[in-house]
Amino acid sequence: MKAFWALFTARNKEFYRDRAGLFWNIAFPFLIIAGFAAIFGRGAEPTYKMGIVPSQGEVLSYELPAQVEDSPFFSKVEMPDKDEALEKLAEHRLDIAVQAGTEPLSYWVSDTSPKGAIAGDILEAAAADPEVLKNYTARQTIEGFQVDYIDWLFPGILGMNMMFSALFGVGFVVVRYRKNNVLKRLAATPLSAFQFLSAHVVSRLLVIMFSTLLVYIACVLMFGFQCKGSYLALITVFMLGGASHVSLAMVIASRGSNEEFASGLLNLLSWPMMFLSEVWFSIEGAPGWVKGISQVLPLTHVTSGMREVMSYGGGFAEILPQILILALITTVFMALGSWMFKWTG
Repeated sequence: MKAFWALFTARNKEFYRDRAGLFWNIAFPFLIIAGFAAIFGRGAEPTYKMGIVPSQGEVLSYELPAQVEDSPFFSKVEMPDKDEALEKLAEHRLDIAVQAGTEPLSYWVSDTSPKGAIAGDILEAAAADPEVLKNYTARQTIEGFQVDYIDWLFPGILGMNMMFSALFGVGFVVVRYRKNNVLKRLAATPLSAFQFLSAHVVSRLLVIMFSTLLVYIACVLMFGFQCKGSYLALITVFMLGGASHVSLAMVIASRGSNEEFASGLLNLLSWPMMFLSEVWFSIEGAPGWVKGISQVLPLTHVTSGMREVMSYGGGFAEILPQILILALITTVFMALGSWMFKWTG
């Protein structure tokens, strides 16, 4: 226990004395959230970009029929003339272009733009007489709740920072120790491999929890994020998410002695995880094999667990599958990393 505590303390001091590393561990996710909050904000955003071509005549007008003007689906951009509107439409920088002051209402869409086709249908439905439409369709609604993109993204950014901190903070460091013969010297001491690995795991887990909670609290205070579910369940996901990624880093660091190779391998793992774990966007509708790969990545379950608690008000019962999977991943990778570990390369 004495050896474990000495190594745990030394590793913590090494991290906190690295001011640049400490700063970026906390500042990086905070800056990303601040940037996206400034761009997207909150509230429903119009889905389709509509370019309005001014009416022809002595007095230019951008006035549209009231039912089109009030449609929440279009963000409207006034264009100087028809040629520029059609050019932007051809480049898919606009979804639809509408000529003001025409009856019937004239509009253009690109034949290669699926969004343009939908925007055209929405425009026609908005311009049509609702009483006439009732004869052809039967509309039914269900009760839903809106989650803004910035609220949806926040758990993913926390999970992504957790992943980078664990993989590079443990995997890269242990490989560097081996390359610089630090591990070779430690091997000559009474320190066991289990004590060495467990000290690194606990130390990095402490760092991840500290930085994640700090970023979470700062973002809640500054941007008004809310946790609608159980805080205890959320902290459990934080801990298991950090532990699962640290244990994965242990597997990578168990044999390697080349920093360049380790860096390449860590990037090879972290970048696909970032894009397949629904950090930035949903992969609903993706091919089945993509979803299959996503399900074996720990970041997928960290992100979905946090999102369930923070955005949808879940508790332990709702995130039980994520808890079990992350616990299993942690156990398997820790056992594998300990079994494969070597003091020398």
